[in-house]
Formats: sequence, structure tokens, C-alpha cells
Amino acid sequence: MKRKLELVHKSVGAAILISLGDYALLKLGNPIGPVIFAFGLLGVCYMGQNLFTGKCGFLFQDKIKPVDLFMILLGNLVAGYLMGLVFSLTDTEVVKNAILKVSSWSFSFPFFLKSILCGVIMYIAVYMYRKGTSLGIIFGIPLFIFCGFQHCIANIITLGVARTFHWSIVICILGNFIGSLLMWYLSRDLKEEEKKKK
Repeated sequence: MKRKLELVHKSVGAAILISLGDYALLKLGNPIGPVIFAFGLLGVCYMGQNLFTGKCGFLFQDKIKPVDLFMILLGNLVAGYLMGLVFSLTDTEVVKNAILKVSSWSFSFPFFLKSILCGVIMYIAVYMYRKGTSLGIIFGIPLFIFCGFQHCIANIITLGVARTFHWSIVICILGNFIGSLLMWYLSRDLKEEEKKKK
């Protein structure tokens, strides 16, 4: 029970950190917003918080239980949306920007592809952090934002700010998951895995 509670706490913590980056993005726009957004993932990694898009690519490598990954996702989504609602009370300009952003989303294959590509970048960013450098985060986060790739937790926060819902969040979650696992599969060390089996 204590472990599950810690799991939820760290999921909420991650959502709060990412929400700060998303608020900056909505408030400041390009080119400053995407750069400052990186603060969110840096905080998540350095503070050991649980972010779905930073965990799903390591599902097999870290032997994460599917139910735990689902709890992380649920914690991120609920806390992220609530943080968005809080932000919607602070600035009408940010709300307008969020509504405009949501209006550009679609439940479509191109949107799904953008979600997959975001998942690829997220895996690389966290992988590089685990290897001892934050450069993957510092450059990777602005990269996916400038390219228009879709991040499910950032998107749920934006939905909260806009006080609405959009079904594209479903394919965004799936795309982030697939993109991260795809990158894990392509970059995994087969020789190291064989050693572990022995």
C-alpha cells in the first residue's frame, strides 16, 4: 500500500512539474516557451518523479508492472487536468491560447504520427539523462515542440486550461507509448540482454 501511495504521489509531482512548463509555453509562445518547458522534464528526472512518457519506454528494461504504469498515467492525467483548471483562473490570455491550440488538434493519423515521434524523443531524452547528460532534455523538449509533435501529459494540461476535452488525447497516449517502446526496441543492447539471461 505504501509503495502504491508513493507511486501516486510521484505521478502527481510529475504532472505539477510538466504543468509549469506547459503554462510557460502557453504564456510565452515561441521561441522562449519551448526552451523553458524543458524545466518540467528536468525537474521530473532530477527529483525522481513518475511521468508516463518518461517511463513507458523503459517498461521491459525496468520491469515495470503494467498496472503501475497505468496508475502513473492516471495520476498524470488527473493531476495535469486539475493543474490546467487552476491555471485557467490566472490569465484569460493563457486560456485563449489553450483554446486556440486545442482547436488545431484532430483525431487523425497525422496527429497519431506526431504522437509517436514525440514518444521517440522522450525516450531518447530520458535515456541520455540516465547516461549522465541532460542535453537530451535541453534540446529534445524544444525539438518536439517546435516540430509540433504531441505529448499526452502536456496536452491534458492544455485541455484543463481550455476547460474542455478532446478525444485526440487517446491516440496521443497510444502514440507516445508506441514511439517510446519502438525506440527502446531499436536501441536495446542485445549482447547485454543475453548476458542477463545467462
